[in-house]
Amino acid sequence: MNRPDLDDARRAARDLGGARVPRHVPVSLERALGRVLAVDVRAASHLPVVDSAAMDGWAVSGPGPWRLVGSAPAGVGPDQACAVATGEGLPRGAEAVVRLEAGLVDQGMLHAPAPPPGRDVRPRGEELTAGEVVLARGSTLGPARLGLAAAAGADTVHVVVEPRAVLLVTGDELVDSGAARPGRVRDSLSHLLPPVLHDLGADVARSARTGDDAATLRDVFAGPYRSTVDLVVTTGGTARGPADHVREALRDVGARTVVDATAVRPGGPAVLAVVPDGPVVLALPGNPLAAVAAVVTLLAPLLDGWLGRPDEPLVDLAVPAGAGPVPAGGGTRLLPARLVPGAREPVLLGHDGAGMLRGLAEADGFLAVGPDGRGRWLPLP
Repeated sequence: MNRPDLDDARRAARDLGGARVPRHVPVSLERALGRVLAVDVRAASHLPVVDSAAMDGWAVSGPGPWRLVGSAPAGVGPDQACAVATGEGLPRGAEAVVRLEAGLVDQGMLHAPAPPPGRDVRPRGEELTAGEVVLARGSTLGPARLGLAAAAGADTVHVVVEPRAVLLVTGDELVDSGAARPGRVRDSLSHLLPPVLHDLGADVARSARTGDDAATLRDVFAGPYRSTVDLVVTTGGTARGPADHVREALRDVGARTVVDATAVRPGGPAVLAVVPDGPVVLALPGNPLAAVAAVVTLLAPLLDGWLGRPDEPLVDLAVPAGAGPVPAGGGTRLLPARLVPGAREPVLLGHDGAGMLRGLAEADGFLAVGPDGRGRWLPLP
C-alpha cells in the first residue's frame, strides 16, 4: 500500500478543508478573541486623523525663540509656540514639537534648540490610511489585532463560523475512573482531545464514548450526526486487525477516503474521509500519543484550510543525536520535544511510544524526523 508522506498527507488534508464552504457571522470585538477573520478589516479613517504631537511639549513654527500663545485656533505663526499633549492635533502652521524637558519658558518666551522640521510629529495617516486593509481575512484575532481593529474604527468584524465537531471515543477496554488494571485502560483521550480540537478551531458540540463494532460505527457516520455536525472525530479501530471496523463502516456508508493511513509514526493508521452529503470524518488511532500525532498531521492542516488560515511552512530544526537511526522502513517519526530559547536543536523528551503520554505532557510539539534524516517542527496547539 502506498501511504502518503507527511507533506502529501498534510497537503491533502488542507485541500479538503479549503474545499469546504465556511459560514461567517459579524461579532463585536469583545466576542472576537481567537476567531478567524472572514472579511478584511479596512481603516475607516486616517490614523492619525491629523498631524499630531508624538510627545508632550510645544508645537512651534520657525527657528525660535518662540512667543507662547495660549491657544491657536487660527494656527501658529512664525516664531510662535503653543502647548500640546501627546496625541493632540497640531495647530495649523506648526512645523515641529519641542519636547517638554527640552524647553525653558521665560517671560512668555520659549527657549530651546531649534528642532528640525517634523521632529516628534506623527504625520496624518502615518500608521493607517483610510480604506487600507489593516487585517486580512484568515488572520487569527489576538489581543493586539483586536486593538488594531478598534483603532481602525471597527466595532464589529466578520469571523468564520468554526466547524461543529463531535468527538467519539471508542473502546470496550476503557474505564472512566480509577487506575488501569489488566485488560482495562483508563480513558485519557476524552480529557485530552476536546481542548485540542477547540484550540485548533473546532466547535466541539459533544464528546462521548461509543462502541467500536461495525454497526455502531455505521450509525455514527450515517446517523444523526450526518446532518447536525461538520466534523466527526473518532478514536480507535483504525488498524487493520479483525477487531478494527472503521474502514469497513466508512465503505458501508459510501464515504470517500481522502487519506487512508500515512507514512508517519506514530499516528500512521489514521483515516480522513468524507461522508456523502455529510460530515468530514477523521478516525484517529486509539493510542494516546498516536492520536495526537495524527491530529497535528491531519487535523491541524484540515482546519487551517477550512478556516482560511495561512499555510505556514514547517520550520527546519537540527536533529539531536539522541533521536536514533532513521527507520529501515522509511517514513517520518514524530518525537515529543521541547524548544529551549537559544538552543539550536530541540530537547527530546522520550516516552515516545504510541500508547504513551508522559513525554507529550512536557512537550511544545513534535520533532518530525524524515527518512532523509531532516528535522522539522510540528507545534502542538
